[in-house]
Amino acid sequence: MNSSDIKILLVDDEPDIIEIVGYNLRNEGYQVFTASNGQEAIKSAKKNNPHLILLDIMMPEMDGIEACEKIRKISSLENVIISFLTARGEDYSQVAGFEAGADDYITKPIKPKVLVSKVKSLLRRLKNESESDETFTIGDIVIDRDEYVVYKAGTRISLPRKEFELFSLLTSKPGKVFKREVILDTVWGNEVVVGGRTIDVHIRKLREKIGDDHFKTVKGVGYKFVLEGADK
Repeated sequence: MNSSDIKILLVDDEPDIIEIVGYNLRNEGYQVFTASNGQEAIKSAKKNNPHLILLDIMMPEMDGIEACEKIRKISSLENVIISFLTARGEDYSQVAGFEAGADDYITKPIKPKVLVSKVKSLLRRLKNESESDETFTIGDIVIDRDEYVVYKAGTRISLPRKEFELFSLLTSKPGKVFKREVILDTVWGNEVVVGGRTIDVHIRKLREKIGDDHFKTVKGVGYKFVLEGADK
């Protein structure tokens, strides 16, 4: 996919951010749409179907957290990549962002070149998605990499990208304990700084959606995926 085919929605209530970030993204050849609050972001996302949304948190009328939650409930946008771009760098803000369904969390201020690099890293997932046509089954679970969808006992379960990537990693080798640092490196990458609770938040959400018995915590080490009844 060429950069000119990629659509990015930039959402921020600060005109300077819209101007500077928008300029640098357009300079890379991306199509850039803008919005100044969460309500405008939802309308623009529905209309333009972006590949990536860069979303501020603190905005008038509707903040970024609520907007992210609402976007994740729109079926046509379930695979859009969402990253918060915000000055809120506290751990609890990051956790809230991931809880809302974000794929990433970028803290302002950030140099334009570094931001562009991070955007390119996020967009590589589009390439990985288009190259992958693998669908595989484990127990009563079917994992469709093309659609970022999981089927359990025939029931369709849609997962945000990070949850899907984490689930795919754990299920790639059932019974294997994946260390926390390996999970962070594989799913989030070395260039992304996330809070220590990020993995725990995503594991908890997977337990809620897939089933608690499938995920085992190895204290002080990491996590592993098991088939029900296989690791009692």
